Amino acid sequence: MDGISDVAVGVKRGSDELLSSSMYNSPNSGMSSISDGTSNGSDSKKLRVEDRVGDAPPSRVLHIRKLPNEVSETEVIALGLPFGKVTNILTLKGKNQAFLELSTEEAAITMVNYYSAVTPHVRNVPVFIQYSNHKELKTDNANQSTPSSGSSDGTLTSPSSPVLRIIIDNMFYPVTLDVLQQIFSKFGTVMKIITFTKNNQFQALLQYNDAGSAQQAKVALDGQNIYNACCTLRIDYSKLVNLNVKYNNDKSRDYTRPELPAGDGQPAVDPSMAAAFSKDSNSLLGKIPGALSPLSAAAAAAAAAGRVALSGHSGNSGVLLVSNLNEEMVTPQSLFTLFGVYGDVQRVKILYNKKDSALIQMADLNQAQLAMSHLNGQKMYSKIIRVTMSKHQTVQLPRDGLDDQGLTKDFTNSPLHRFKKPGSKNFQNIFPPSATLHLSNIPQDITEDDLRVLFTNSGGTVKAFKFFQDRKMALIQLSTVEEAIQCLIDLHNYNMGDNHHLRVSFSKSTI
Repeated sequence: MDGISDVAVGVKRGSDELLSSSMYNSPNSGMSSISDGTSNGSDSKKLRVEDRVGDAPPSRVLHIRKLPNEVSETEVIALGLPFGKVTNILTLKGKNQAFLELSTEEAAITMVNYYSAVTPHVRNVPVFIQYSNHKELKTDNANQSTPSSGSSDGTLTSPSSPVLRIIIDNMFYPVTLDVLQQIFSKFGTVMKIITFTKNNQFQALLQYNDAGSAQQAKVALDGQNIYNACCTLRIDYSKLVNLNVKYNNDKSRDYTRPELPAGDGQPAVDPSMAAAFSKDSNSLLGKIPGALSPLSAAAAAAAAAGRVALSGHSGNSGVLLVSNLNEEMVTPQSLFTLFGVYGDVQRVKILYNKKDSALIQMADLNQAQLAMSHLNGQKMYSKIIRVTMSKHQTVQLPRDGLDDQGLTKDFTNSPLHRFKKPGSKNFQNIFPPSATLHLSNIPQDITEDDLRVLFTNSGGTVKAFKFFQDRKMALIQLSTVEEAIQCLIDLHNYNMGDNHHLRVSFSKSTI
């Protein structure tokens, strides 16, 4: 890439405005190289950017190159949202490039690590992501203006209420109160939610702390899908201006009054599950227009935790086809361990006549899609694996007396399932594969050197190590994501002595 001189960029946008404002701002098509930038409007501000291709030190600002023409800001933001809060975006109009600022350097490192193993695509075009030389995006806020929310033809509408009425059409996946809070909190402070079923449709009333937030959410979200091709949001203003919430449970919630009772016959809010949907957890908002998300970690965790039967799907329809496996190395157990990070694997069958391919049956479709979104394109035993949904409804076990050389294994009753307990804290700790692993259940007499040797013997190059205060947990950073995947497969459930079995998972943190 040529050097970048003064490049004109748009005004800084707060994270709550990113998605709505992007609906009215899409970069013009242009050249792939960068020279002198030109102004993109009277309200634009100039930022001195000097990024070069190369190994810049980690930064929470990322430089994204080779974007397709006419890409929207929302599509760029969608690349970063699974890894943390996006605090700013600067698109270089006509240059096929953008800068994305995340709230923390750790989130940016996780994002770069993830996309170093899985090539990111925008509109089916591969794009390139690297650290920027800038530590933050600075813009002159002197004449900053927040893009106004308006109707589809650009005319402003006057919100009549801070309360929205939400109807979910084509509800093939479960939509919970927590999922709604996660989506709508991107546009303002959600005060109260009441959910109910009317005319066989899931509906909700949601109250913001101000009418402007309600307006912004309605403009951005009305007609969008929560998941691909289903769970369509239909949003109108309610005639109510204040909701009276009596109980805090899975049907209603007043976020300003956590002391409210659960009510008769209703399960109380599990604090651990509520924490999973805090504002800093993985966002549901993905690739608008078209869908809010292909099925993010938070969404899948919510659906999986609820164990809600999916309309139109049998409970055993979450079967994956995994191909391009290293047939000399792969076993049903290794696939069980890796895919078990994202759901409870029920059965694994390595295909007899095509041993570089396998069928993996997850507990449900939500977990299958979650595993597919995180593991497709990852390296396992030196080969980039491909993960797609299978047409099979179940994985068949071999007939009695038939020897299939151990290629099929039933894990239905395995004690190693991470998610069989509803509300488990494991639902909060679902992250993309990364070079940093989280270790738990470490015996008190095990030292840092013991663990470093263990992971080195498993083929890892240990870059950093950190014990938590109680020394029962630790973080260990390896040189690559592929090494971390290998070590997780080898060492999850490793017996450390005295029946202490090491637990290993991917971490969003770095050391």
